[in-house]
Amino acid sequence: MTDQIEELESSELGTKDYWEASYETEIRNYRDHGDVGEVWFDEDSQLRIIRWIERQEDRVQQDDSIIDLGCGNGMMLVELAREGYSNLTGVDYSPKAIELAQSIAKDQELDINYRVVDLLNESDVVALGKFKIVHDKGTYDAVSLHPDNAKQMRETYIKSVAQLLQDDGLFVLTSCNWTQKELVNSFGEVFDLHVVIPTPSFKFGGAVGNVVTSVVFVKKSTK
Repeated sequence: MTDQIEELESSELGTKDYWEASYETEIRNYRDHGDVGEVWFDEDSQLRIIRWIERQEDRVQQDDSIIDLGCGNGMMLVELAREGYSNLTGVDYSPKAIELAQSIAKDQELDINYRVVDLLNESDVVALGKFKIVHDKGTYDAVSLHPDNAKQMRETYIKSVAQLLQDDGLFVLTSCNWTQKELVNSFGEVFDLHVVIPTPSFKFGGAVGNVVTSVVFVKKSTK
């Protein structure tokens, strides 16, 4: 059993309407100025994850299946494609996000599979299949901010990740709202902590903290 954790205060960042409107604006900016839009948690955070994946040569091959949950404009997968990874899928519940991601990949002549998927819909998730790496940078955060029953949505999301991840796979999660302890607590029923990816820290009032937390989970052994 996991300990009870305090839910986050709800926000419009947890709603589909917010992201549809946001990506509508980003599509216009991309068409007018070639601006691909915001990289969630900044490019350093994205690069940190990519470099970590590259170091897992004994466990992850460049043709292994990788899925980005809540891919947004798809820039995480664009960078992975540039590094030689070839079996890439991006999903988002915002059709506008997928439209933008597809446009960017097409213009850069990259073969990336993008699909509109609701990660809280079991049939949508099952239809995706299994992946060696499941990546999330900010999507669990957004789910956690939903105005309606975020706790249940978080639990459904965790089940979805377990469904998507191969038994020997890696779930790479970056959050700006949850601490390492809270993430381990929330995912602990079905996942074990594999490693913590170091992120920049700060010191305030004598306490040390991190702007973002990046952790890697593996499925619990069923033996």
